Amino acid sequence: MAVKTRKNKNTGKLRIGDNWNAITIIALSQNNPLKAIAEFVENSIDAKAENITIIRGRERRELYLKVIDNGEGIPLNDDGLPNFKYVATHICDSIKKRLKYEGAEGIQGEFGIGLLSFWTVGEQLILSSASKDGRTFQMKMKKGESGYSINQKRILFANPGTELLIYPLLPGIRQLNGERIQHYLASELRDRIRKSGVKITIMDRYSRKKLDVKPREFSGRPLHELDFLNTDKGEIYLELYLNSEASENSVGLFRSGTRVLPYVEKLDYFNREPWTSHYLQGMIDVPFLQLTPGTRDGIIQDHSYSLFCQAIKPLEEKLISIIESEKQAEEEKASRNILKSVQRALKEAFLALPRDEYDWFDILSEAKKRGGRKPGNSLFSTDQQPAEDEGAATGAMKQQTEEASQEESREFYKYPGSLYKAVISPASSVVHIKDSTTLRCIPRDKNRRTVEENVEIHWIIKEGAGSLSVTEGEMITFTAPEEPGLTILQANVSQGIINCTAESIITITASLIDRSEKNARELNKGLPGYTFIRATGELWRSRFNAKNNLIVINNGHGDYIFASQKRARKLRYICRLFVKELILKNFPGFSREELLERMIELSLYTEENLH
Repeated sequence: MAVKTRKNKNTGKLRIGDNWNAITIIALSQNNPLKAIAEFVENSIDAKAENITIIRGRERRELYLKVIDNGEGIPLNDDGLPNFKYVATHICDSIKKRLKYEGAEGIQGEFGIGLLSFWTVGEQLILSSASKDGRTFQMKMKKGESGYSINQKRILFANPGTELLIYPLLPGIRQLNGERIQHYLASELRDRIRKSGVKITIMDRYSRKKLDVKPREFSGRPLHELDFLNTDKGEIYLELYLNSEASENSVGLFRSGTRVLPYVEKLDYFNREPWTSHYLQGMIDVPFLQLTPGTRDGIIQDHSYSLFCQAIKPLEEKLISIIESEKQAEEEKASRNILKSVQRALKEAFLALPRDEYDWFDILSEAKKRGGRKPGNSLFSTDQQPAEDEGAATGAMKQQTEEASQEESREFYKYPGSLYKAVISPASSVVHIKDSTTLRCIPRDKNRRTVEENVEIHWIIKEGAGSLSVTEGEMITFTAPEEPGLTILQANVSQGIINCTAESIITITASLIDRSEKNARELNKGLPGYTFIRATGELWRSRFNAKNNLIVINNGHGDYIFASQKRARKLRYICRLFVKELILKNFPGFSREELLERMIELSLYTEENLH
């Protein structure tokens, strides 16, 4: 005889205590009416509609919203009628879910609660669809009521697809115009529209506008090398674009073509660089994510989400590197633009000020020291400086080479000793941004004779920026970067076990004033160039380097860091540093009060023309 087992009273199954209360909670869980409209449109796309029309109009002083498509309509029952009863009595038991299990692809929605979201849009829903014999039937549902009704709709010509009418709209969303719906759908359903080829038209009869919904196009430079990420659960599709920094730049999170989040950084894991940098636009499509059923704009942070986070982590390092390069390029461009603005402002200021009181820095004597330049060629002329600097460097190199050759010819009978030290010619030089200069390393013994046998020379950039043509050999070509600064080159020289080093300081600068022949009467006058030195923690903001005719700006000072956060502020700050140095140079011996008066004078006329 079988023995009956006693049922454990402490176990059981969950069940709904109040079905209507559960339905109410589900219906009100959608907090975004635009998201609800997007779900209605997705239902039409899932029904293989080729054309969808959204109508916003007014009837009997009340606004309504209508969605009409030419898709397959509501599935038919055994009698060939639209199966509205199944739709109304199988909440949370979606037909789409069953179709997915049967292998259907490209279908969104699996919870069976999409229609209930009309509660957040309007008071009443009327859903119409045709039967097998061409008659049209409709189902009516009202917000806050548990009942529904199905009846035949008497019209002359049946619509082959589905028509959804919500009337009247809730008072709080009457400002939901056609343009807002267009913009939202273009982003929310971007890939679904592209892949399905559906045409979506918005007829805003209330504001008398006709709008077409086109998939949103991202701007910027596409990062083609970052298209797919493979995981155990499928491919993650990425479409990313690099832009200049702007607050509107964002990367959205999608699932199978439908947007889940407009900003991926809303997720705690992604609330960091590079997603918060505002340099990226685009989308990440993860088809295996699990969404929150009610709002469908949240992510269940389960194993699938963890897999997504792990797959995306290596990509972040590449994106950070790309963004850093973009930031550097933007800073260089901003620096050039600032210099042009300061240039124009100072030119205008000096036209209005007494010429005999501001000499624009006399650099004629410095030009003579550097080789007796011809009149008309300022030391830091933008137009002619690169070629002349190169000629000067080449001339100095040739001169030192000839001296070395003469020395060797006088002492050719003496063999050079072992390596003792090395020097770089020139040891100090000034190079215009993006220009090149040639340098030579000369190994010597104790008697200053050139050592050539068994000598190896390796070059490196010890500090600063720039590039070298080669890293080994006696002579190299250095190319300056686009940003002013100081660069220290180091030559490591070895002969057997003997090693020594030599250094050369290169100042990379940009000229503020273009010189031309028409300024020949001002040949001995000219504004200095500028460069940066990072002296963090030191109090000085700028200094004038008389030897190289440069204003050296401390870009590690707190004021510069604060000023550089905004272009206009940085422009004024650099301009005021030039004003300070001009005043100190042109009015030596003046009292502090007089210097301050002059600074106010020059600042007034300069900043008046600063743009």
